[in-house]
Amino acid sequence: MKYMPYSNQKKGMFLAFVAVIFITPDSLLIRLANLTSWDLIFYRGFIPFFIVFAGLLIIYKSKFISQLLENGWHGAAYAVTFAITNIFFVISINNTNVANTLIMIALAPMLSAVISFIFLKESTDQKTWIAITITTLAVIYIFNDSFEKGDVLGNFLGLVCAAGLAAGAVIIRSAKKINLVPSAMMGKLLVALIAFFFTESLILKGSDAIIIPVMCIVCVAIPFVLITLAPRYITAPEVNLFFLLETILGPLWVWLVIMEQPSTETIIGGFVIISTIVFHSILNLKKK
Repeated sequence: MKYMPYSNQKKGMFLAFVAVIFITPDSLLIRLANLTSWDLIFYRGFIPFFIVFAGLLIIYKSKFISQLLENGWHGAAYAVTFAITNIFFVISINNTNVANTLIMIALAPMLSAVISFIFLKESTDQKTWIAITITTLAVIYIFNDSFEKGDVLGNFLGLVCAAGLAAGAVIIRSAKKINLVPSAMMGKLLVALIAFFFTESLILKGSDAIIIPVMCIVCVAIPFVLITLAPRYITAPEVNLFFLLETILGPLWVWLVIMEQPSTETIIGGFVIISTIVFHSILNLKKK
């Protein structure tokens, strides 16, 4: 198999790494915010949309509209899945332990393989099906604990987020030559429009006046551009390895600052899921 140029490899790894480092405090900032879920979702849609919109206007100038339209149905599909994922992520975080949500999201690579198998007719090898089976059993184990604690909704929405990320990854993979950043931007606008109808108060008071803008720029706007670009330069297994950092560092930030500790079941199930994905991703990289 032909290797990608080192410059592209280096560029892709840099984009993925920087994106994940910026994302890791996101869950903590969601916890520290004093807004309702929908008020927070509105800002997480509107501020990143405005920033990226301004940036794209500077880059594309008069070609902005044509660039957006060139995304076609791939762009429309990506915008919708991107919006759904963004909305359910916040609601999930606010309805369960941070670690639970991030562990569910870590399942995206496995779900991506299933979606690719169904819709793109991509062959899935035996080791991937084994990994899918193991991670599925681990999720069932975590869900069993959530039934007792009453946070099933949060875990379920975390799983929906993983499915949305997986679908988005498949869309990006099926349209490698298309720059889907404009579509991701429209996804953010869609998030803001939907959330607006459920908002209670959009006035930022006290610490929220600092937390919300910082979160929306540093943890949302910058990473989502980098995340959309990274798969164009490096393979999916490589991107997945970087994103496991969020699953580990996200709950760590929350534990260090507000002492939110995951349950024993979440720790055990999360360890099984992360270990399985790491092992599976390394095997995939060795094949290349």
